[in-house]
Amino acid sequence: MPPEQLRGYSLVELLIVVAIISIIAGIAIPSYREMVNNAQIVSAIADIKQISNEITLFRMTNKRYPASLQEVGLDGRLDPWGRPYVYLLIVGLKNKGAVRKDHNLIPLNSDYDLYSCGRDGGSSSPITAKQSHDDIIRANNGGFIGLATNY
Repeated sequence: MPPEQLRGYSLVELLIVVAIISIIAGIAIPSYREMVNNAQIVSAIADIKQISNEITLFRMTNKRYPASLQEVGLDGRLDPWGRPYVYLLIVGLKNKGAVRKDHNLIPLNSDYDLYSCGRDGGSSSPITAKQSHDDIIRANNGGFIGLATNY
């Protein structure tokens, strides 16, 4: 072929293509991460519902709440972020300082607390604390299961 037909891409054309790919990636990657996080939240909600059902079955069979998730056979259960679910028996607890509380510092449950510490892995007793915003909680004795910021 003659040299005039062997035309390649100019540097400007390549830079434009790279810029377009960067813009598309800049939009797609955060959307993908948010979609994955939402899927993890839904998975944690489903897990907490299932664990709650197991605890209810245990209570109906044994006429008491389990002292730990180990008694129900779920002590090795991990949340979608790879951390164990937190269970705290409230019934019969004298010092209620560790129980989860709402914005008025009223306990969320009267039977037991069950929650995931969420994506950041941090949690605090009041769900209004910043580190508790991403927690997946059980509240109102199972009447609400979801993201702490939605309670």
